[in-house]
Amino acid sequence: MRMREVKNGIYWVGAIDWNMRDFHGYDTPKGTSYNAYLIVDEKVALVDTVKEGFSEEMFMNVSRLVEPERIDYVIINHLEKDHSGSIEEVMERTKGARIYCSTRAKPGLVDKYGERWPIVVVNTGDTLQLGKKTLRFIETPMVHWPDSMFTYVEEDRVLLPNDAFGQHIATSQRFEDEVRANIMYDARAYYANILMPLSSIISETLKKLPSLGIAPEIIAPSHGLIWRKGPERIIRAYEEWSQFKARGEAVIAYSSMWGLTDEMARLIAFGVMEEGVDVRVYDLGVSTLSSIMTDVLEAKAVIVGSSTQNNMMLHRTAEFMAYLKGLRPKNKIGAAFGAYGWAGGAVKEIDEGLKAIGLETVEPLSLNHIMTTLSHEDKKRCVEFGRGIARKVKEALK
Repeated sequence: MRMREVKNGIYWVGAIDWNMRDFHGYDTPKGTSYNAYLIVDEKVALVDTVKEGFSEEMFMNVSRLVEPERIDYVIINHLEKDHSGSIEEVMERTKGARIYCSTRAKPGLVDKYGERWPIVVVNTGDTLQLGKKTLRFIETPMVHWPDSMFTYVEEDRVLLPNDAFGQHIATSQRFEDEVRANIMYDARAYYANILMPLSSIISETLKKLPSLGIAPEIIAPSHGLIWRKGPERIIRAYEEWSQFKARGEAVIAYSSMWGLTDEMARLIAFGVMEEGVDVRVYDLGVSTLSSIMTDVLEAKAVIVGSSTQNNMMLHRTAEFMAYLKGLRPKNKIGAAFGAYGWAGGAVKEIDEGLKAIGLETVEPLSLNHIMTTLSHEDKKRCVEFGRGIARKVKEALK
């Protein structure tokens, strides 16, 4: 592999995980990368490591630049094992390197490894001089974990933000402008399925960066591709996502037993489209939760449906509702619908769940059919249900 210089002596030395397909329940069909960065100056710093089992690739990349023993400092931006999983091997190879980490990271390191290595705790504004390059540290608690921090190379204006601004993509390319794929979609999927519940904290963190003198020309996250052409695009996107700025879109997610709830979903979608609002329809039996949530992030309405079984929603809808609850979307309209035979508990359960999440809900639509198809009047009700939600979406976005 040819060496990939990020900028002026800052190199990518990470590893690629081509076959990772699940990240904490988040579907990752494109794999991922564990990005570590080597900064070569009078002193040498390694920023983050890689997941356990991938250290050989990282050391091969490092060795093309310097002998690992030359590393003076190891910066731990975040403790999670996909970033610190090789720290023990790194410290054995470097022989005397100092670890720099946040106040909240040190107890985790000591808990797992004991007092084996010199650890320097840094706070926001602290710096580390490597020679001509200065590393500045910014604590970013809960921009993903309590211990998280950013490292900023001042002279080169390169931001190393660990789990912020990333994507789960495995490629031989390292920069976002080198690939033909829609990287913003992958960045949205990453934000929606990992960072969405932390949105208020992320929004406040983004507002503080300019006052700290953080104005990056390059953003090099710890997963996926590096932003070097107009990194303000991803910053702007994070600003919008963290404030739940919605588009005129609706997402319908449902599960059906004998096809009536499926038919309802399609008729509701027809009504939404008649009002000029975009819609995405997902059958929960054949769709991944992470792909649905990627669209939910920017949608204004979330419409959830289920047939009733044992007075409850079907298990796939229940799984979706649990996933939705954990990610805590805000500023959205929620709606429940479904068909039932003997008892209609599912729609009530969905409606209560949407209210508990904090969504603004509309009157749910529940249709009783044991062995029949939807009547002409029922079909009209479904279309009008969709139209009514679409009108609320348009009104909310005025």
